[in-house]
Formats: sequence, structure tokens, C-alpha cells
Amino acid sequence: MPSTRENLQEAFAGESQAHQKYRAFARKAEQDGFPAIARLFRLTAEAERIHAEGHLKALDGVATTADNLLAAIEGETHEFRTMYPPMVEQAQAENHKAARMFGYAVAAEEVHARLYQQALEAVRQGKDLAADFYLCPVCGYIEMGLPAGPCPVCSTKPEKFVKAE
Repeated sequence: MPSTRENLQEAFAGESQAHQKYRAFARKAEQDGFPAIARLFRLTAEAERIHAEGHLKALDGVATTADNLLAAIEGETHEFRTMYPPMVEQAQAENHKAARMFGYAVAAEEVHARLYQQALEAVRQGKDLAADFYLCPVCGYIEMGLPAGPCPVCSTKPEKFVKAE
């Protein structure tokens, strides 16, 4: 029988995936002309996020900002150094369309880790980052400050970037 901690880890993963899946389903329903169904998907996605966050807290997975940044750096670094490279290689060997997004993720995750490292250095000095952040909606690359040119990962035009709220 799994432990409560193992159950929490499984529940956190499942609720997190459901949150993302329902957000994608909402966008599709909106595109297909079903705004009420899109709202239902978005609201359910938010409910799943609430569940996931509750499970993460029960796992003591939320700590100080500095500790959270360290965990984020570790996770992002694992993704771009260890997790994604063999996935890219496998997808390329199979000529699978996933190779493109896996490749985008490798590049973007490395930038995420670097930005988190900068944030950690600021926190250790008792400061916040004094910058706006912009997200490439195609590949997930994040730019600190207004993008001056196309996305360095996927070449998306700078005007397509989304400013963080």
C-alpha cells in the first residue's frame, strides 16, 4: 500500500496534468465556437490547480523564496541537461513532430534556470528583480525586458511576446 506521501505525489502530478489539459481543452472549445464549454474547462482547470497546490503544500513543497528558487533551478537544469536531450534524440530518430517542441524546451529551460539564478542572487541581497518579463507564446522562452528582436529559440516576432502580469 502506498504511503500518504506517495499518494500526495501521485495526486499532485495528476491534478497538475489535468489543470494543463483542461486549459488546452478550453482554448480549443473557444476556437470551435463553444464559449460556455470553454468557461467550464477553464473553471475546472482552476479547481484542479487548487487541488494540486493543496497537495504540494501538504508535501511541504513550498518553502522560502530562496529555497523555492533553488528547487526551480534544480528542476530546470535537470530538464535541459538530462531529461530533454535524449527525448530530442529519440524523436528525431523517429522523425516525430515532438522533436520540435522538445528542442524548444531544451533551449527555453536553460534560460529559465539562468533567470532563476539571477532571481536567487537578488533575493540573497534582499532585493527583487527590477524588470518586466516577456514570454514567447510559441516555445516558452522568457526575455527579461522588452524583446528587441525575434525569439532566439523559435524566431517568433517580438510583438507576439506576452508581458507577464
